[in-house]
Amino acid sequence: MAEFRLETERLILRGWRDADHAPLLAICRDPAVMEFLGPLLDEDGIRAAIGRQRDHQARLGHCYWAIERKSDSEMLGFCGIQPEPEGIPIAGLPDIGWRLTHHAWGQGYAREAATASLDWGFANLDEERIWAITTPGNVRSWGLMERLGMKRHLELDFEHPKVPDGSPLKHHITYSIARPDSR
Repeated sequence: MAEFRLETERLILRGWRDADHAPLLAICRDPAVMEFLGPLLDEDGIRAAIGRQRDHQARLGHCYWAIERKSDSEMLGFCGIQPEPEGIPIAGLPDIGWRLTHHAWGQGYAREAATASLDWGFANLDEERIWAITTPGNVRSWGLMERLGMKRHLELDFEHPKVPDGSPLKHHITYSIARPDSR
């Protein structure tokens, strides 16, 4: 089976490679990147994360794909679509997510990758909406959701069951975007 590959003007969204371990570890050990995402990940956490994405790709045909910059082949992070886990209001529904190395912030890469992922999702998935969640403090993330045309669902705010009680990251907000032909 050929490796998944989705190209944009400046980026390649692709399946995960063993060589992605070290760059993803660096990204997920950066306190600036992880500020609103939870604890810093270690080697085992990265292996498990890449394993989950490979499993999603093999089973579903999609995941949070690795993002590679065309100009220098640097792995910048990830973006894509996967089902939300059990225990939250949108469990099982397609969720778009992204995480980029902080030196790639503010250059439009997240929006470029997210737009391509949404386009792919609506072209390939039989879903009326694609969803996203974040914490209220993650202004960059929900700001991008809004720039993408996503709408907040106040009635679907929730306390994330995988986040410890008392954590400032416990409360989550929910956004979605409708299929373009049904807006």
